[in-house]
Order: sequence, then C-alpha cells, then structure tokens
Amino acid sequence: MLTSLGSSSGRVVAFIDIGTNSLRLLLVRINPNQSYTVLSDQKEIVRLGEGEFIDQYLQAEAMQRAVLVAHKFANMARAYGAEEILAVATSATREAENQEEFLRRLKREAQLDVHVISGREEARLIYLGVASGVHIEGKRVLFIDIGGGSTEIIVGDQQRYEHLDSLKLGAIRLTSLFFLPGETGPVPAARYALIQQYVRNTAVRAVQQVRQLPVELAVGSSGTIENLADIAAQKFHKRRRQRDDTLTHAHLRQVVEMLCDLPLEERRRVPGITPGRADIIIAGAAIIDTLMGDLGIQELQISERGLRDGLLVDYLSREEQAGIPQETSVRARSALQLGRACGMDEPHARHVAHLALDLFDSARQAKLHPYGDLERELLEYAAWLHDAGAFLSYSNHQQHSYYLIRNADLLGFDQREIEIIANACLFHRKNMPSKKKHPEYAALDPRAQGIVRLFALLLRTAESLDRSHSGAVQSACLRPRKNGEIVLELHAAGDYQLELWGVQTHREAFKKVFKRKLVIDAEAAEALDGSGVPSEQHALGGQQPD
Repeated sequence: MLTSLGSSSGRVVAFIDIGTNSLRLLLVRINPNQSYTVLSDQKEIVRLGEGEFIDQYLQAEAMQRAVLVAHKFANMARAYGAEEILAVATSATREAENQEEFLRRLKREAQLDVHVISGREEARLIYLGVASGVHIEGKRVLFIDIGGGSTEIIVGDQQRYEHLDSLKLGAIRLTSLFFLPGETGPVPAARYALIQQYVRNTAVRAVQQVRQLPVELAVGSSGTIENLADIAAQKFHKRRRQRDDTLTHAHLRQVVEMLCDLPLEERRRVPGITPGRADIIIAGAAIIDTLMGDLGIQELQISERGLRDGLLVDYLSREEQAGIPQETSVRARSALQLGRACGMDEPHARHVAHLALDLFDSARQAKLHPYGDLERELLEYAAWLHDAGAFLSYSNHQQHSYYLIRNADLLGFDQREIEIIANACLFHRKNMPSKKKHPEYAALDPRAQGIVRLFALLLRTAESLDRSHSGAVQSACLRPRKNGEIVLELHAAGDYQLELWGVQTHREAFKKVFKRKLVIDAEAAEALDGSGVPSEQHALGGQQPD
C-alpha cells in the first residue's frame, strides 16, 4: 500500500467501520489534485457481537473493548490532523436493543458521532469498495462479503449494482447459535450439515433472486473469506496466498473437512489461519460453502477491500471536483491515483501516452507486432507512470518508477500486468532490456518479455517526441516502405528541433526490436542542420546528427 506520497497541503479524513467482529480505520490525505494517500490502515478484533445474537443485547465487556479501540482510532486520526472522521456501525449495533447506550458511550468517551447503517446501505458501501478495486471488463459480477453478523450479496458491474441484499448470517452470529460457550472439540459432520441447512433456509430468497441474474464472475471479500483462501494457499500451494490466487469450491470443501476434524487448539495452528479467528471460522466457512454450492460458483476471486474502502469511494464521489471521473475504469483510476500521488506532470504524461499509442497503432497496422487491445491499454498506463519515480530523484528515476509501480498495490491489475508496466517504465530510458543483464526482465515469461521490449522502444520514442514538454509534436505514425524501411511521420506545430534530435538516438533500438531500418528524409535533415523550423509534416530517421 502506498503510504508516504502526496502533498502535505491536502486535508486528512478518517473512516471508521465498527463491525460485529472488528473495528477498522482507514486514514487518508486527500491531496489538492484529488488523489489520495493512505496514511494508516488499522484493524482490531473486538468481538462486539459476542453473546449478542441470542437476546439482542450488546454485552458490557464487548462494548468496553469496542469503545477503547474506537477511542484509540479517533485519537490517532486527530493526531494526524483529521478534519473529518466518518464512522459507521453495522450488524451488531443496528440489531442491539441497547444501541443507544453504546452510541452514547462512543460519543462521550471517544468523541465520535457514529451512524448506524442499514443492511442494504452496508451492501452498497461494500460494493463501492470492492468494485472499485476489481477489473471487471464489462462482466456482471456476484459480490459476497461475510461479516461477523451479516452476509452481504450484491450483483453488479463496474459502474452500478442491480441487486443488493443483506442476510442475517455471519461468522459470530452462527457460532453463537450452534456452539456452546467454551466448546473446543472437533465439529461433527452432522453439526456442520445443520449449520448449512440454516444458511440455506435463511438465504433461499436471495439465492432465487441471484439465479435470475446470471453472473460471469464471483468475488469474495471479508476476513473470513480471505482467511479461508490463506489456508487453501498453504494447504494446496505450500506458500502464502498471492494476489491472483482464487478460492475454488473444491479446495474450500477440503479445507472445511480438515478444520472440522481438528479441536480448537489444533485449529489455531493450521498454516495460514488467523489464530483469533479459529473459533468462528467454521461457521463462516459454512456460509460461503453453502452459497457457492447453491449458486453453482466454482471459484471466487479474493478482494481485500471492503466497507471502509467504500466509505472513501463514496466520499470522493460526493466531491464536486473529484478530479478522476468515476465512469473511468478501476485500472485507469488506480494508475491516475498513483501518478498524481507522485506529482506527475500530467499534461506531459498524457501526451506521451497519446504519442505512444499512435506508434503502437500504426506499428500494428504495419504488422510490426502482434499485440492487441489489452497490451495497448497497458502501454497507456505505463506512459502515464513512466516518470512516477522522478519525485524521489530524477537521476535513475526509471528505477524508482519500477519500484513504486510494483509496490503501490495498483487496483484491477493482475501481478503479470503490473510486472509488464513496471518493466516498461524501468526500460523507458537508458538501457534496453536484456535477459543477461536485467533479472527483472529475465523473470518474465517470453511473451511478456516481447511486450516489454516493444513498450520500452515506444515509450522512449514518445518521450523524445515530447522532450521539451511543449506538445509541439501532435501525432506520430510509422509507415512501411516497399524497400522494407520504416518512416516515422509526424504532425507538429511550432519548433520541435529538440524532439527531432532526441528521437535519432533510438534508431539502433528500433532496428533490434523491429528488424527494420528507420529512415529520415531530406527535409528533416535540413531542419536538424539548423536551417529553419521543421515543416508541419515530414518523416524522420536516417543518420545520427553530428
């Protein structure tokens, strides 16, 4: 997570989610250009809903734990200079008969005004948080979030939801209903089946409604689902869960069988499990297991985002000058967010992207490369971010850009795509990539290496064509000649001798990538000799100037 970039002149806003199992704090600085910087992301398990769901009363000890953590989070936010603290409470609080007592304590002891939200509003905010971090590509998606007291089910695409539902099913709620306090033994198969039947009965209407909205992708969020995916990664892949890992229903079933066979103390030691979740994870697993089975879901993508992220997205969407249009893709918003947090020269970055795409499109038309729309999209983001590292140091800023992109948690991209973008930025200046000299490049698969070589050439050429950051070169096009040579045609306005000079240095790289010669015509040569301002349109290539 990017935590140290951005302008100190922005305003600090805190978002607090008071859930049934845990409290979460997201503290951000919203910069003047409407990018944001994460200052802190905290989570504390408090078990607010422990013992509540039998008689609908929050227990005194649980309230005390929640108030103490809320007070700590509020003080942290104020220490950072937060101008606003937006706090919401969910299932445990909204169902409690002593809700007002709890809210008064939060007001008195933590100086927090907490808004209790409905189940549907909780689902809406979860949708905003998760959908803003997943690249959906026009698909209809099922979102499932399993909390301590409720499970939210949403169907929607990147821009809007079609269906919101909140079910009274949660890991703590079902543990309270089906397990005795202090029960620590293995879980019999009959008990697990009983929990599943309860889930099925409670969710029957929701399942029927979702079946009427056929989905192409399913995404799971929440600590329960993340932890089950962590256990599956350790069990089946013998490693920690990676960004692109999914949780299959088949693997989930095996994880459930293993967990049910173990007493609590042994369950706490299962590789990948969060020990503090071991007592409630079987009830939580029964929810997602049943829903996946009843809805025919074979696998889940895993999202680490949730309600607190939705609070931020909702807050930004209410700003009159949000700066990043909400209708743009999650990938575009994420790349712009990183670039702006790094103080990028946005007009220059966008113009380099425009020229790089001109070159990509004309090279594809000339059959110089085989890549399509997906690669074109990645090239655009690489162009936006190629100078991201310059705010640290201009010298070798390509290396800083590489590091930032790989570690900034860009949303909507898989790890391979992030590696391609990062490597393209690493090689946009100085050395072209080499498997012998550059381990970052050598680690890529052969197709990704080819993409990076192409991107590196196009980015350095486009960068040179806006060397003065003036936008003088308005468009660029690569055209083949019958003799096998390639001509670079430019449309420009004003003096662009600096750009003409700079692009000459890439002739050798061009020949290595495309196996073709880049040529220059007499008119461009005359301009380079200092005889006048280049004409509105001409071709580039040929000899290196003296």
